[in-house]
Amino acid sequence: MATSATTSRISRRHIQIALGLLWLLDGALQLQHQMFTSAFANQVIVPATQTQPLIISSPTHFALHILLRHPAFFDACFVLVQLTLGILILRKRSTKLGLKASVAWGLIVWYFGEGLAGLLSGHASLLMGAPGAALLYAVLALAVMPSGKDNRPAYWLPLAWAIFWIGGAIYQLLPDQNSTSVLSSMISGMTNGAPGWLASLQIHAANFLNGKSFSTIVVLAASQALIGILILLPGYSRKIAIGAGIILSLIFWFVGQGLGTYYSGLATDPNSAPLFILLGVAILGCRYLPFNQLRRSATHDFEQLII
Repeated sequence: MATSATTSRISRRHIQIALGLLWLLDGALQLQHQMFTSAFANQVIVPATQTQPLIISSPTHFALHILLRHPAFFDACFVLVQLTLGILILRKRSTKLGLKASVAWGLIVWYFGEGLAGLLSGHASLLMGAPGAALLYAVLALAVMPSGKDNRPAYWLPLAWAIFWIGGAIYQLLPDQNSTSVLSSMISGMTNGAPGWLASLQIHAANFLNGKSFSTIVVLAASQALIGILILLPGYSRKIAIGAGIILSLIFWFVGQGLGTYYSGLATDPNSAPLFILLGVAILGCRYLPFNQLRRSATHDFEQLII
């Protein structure tokens, strides 16, 4: 009974407010001077298309061609959209509209702006920001859509957490990502333009990884897989998974994601780690379902959605 009272304190409205504030932050970041120039397209979107299959790169290059004709105008539109989403979500009367719109906008940004976070290219890792902040915005918005039946976040959210973390473990073991030298190089590349204290932290992390054996990669992948599996088990397993996931997300945020590179003048969002933390907090408010029941309920709801 005490556990139920504790978890019920995290309501859909709490997560909705957090999402609304994050969208306002994203809109404010989009107001940075460089965003109104071609730098936004060339330095933010173009790199996301590299090593991508044609299904991603071709439509994105077409969109870039249009964007580069009037970068200031389109950026002003992006600012308006994101600020509007934040305001709509924060206002109770328009929360549902704002969440629905944020799902659509999040998926558009995930595809054209983030290139699906590199998932189709095989070059993606939770350390560097996979599966993409925009996708996590959409998932969280769906999970806290206003419902008269239940004020708790959607029951299927732990399943989404499991998919993300177990998927991250699988991606970590793929070729070109399963060596400590590659991880060290990725982290070292994030030091460009970073403030001294953050660059120093990243250099220490890169030096620590460099030269380590494959067992380090195995431990990292196993940790991510375990975080995904524990969320589906009863008892304190869920809280352990969330606590470990939050700690590892914070490490990834500092070391691999550079705090969303807020210092670059081209940051569009805080990156995926804060969204993972918010996801974990939201799961604290979810009702627990055994895995078999969770799977059946999620499958049934998905079938109803596509029929």
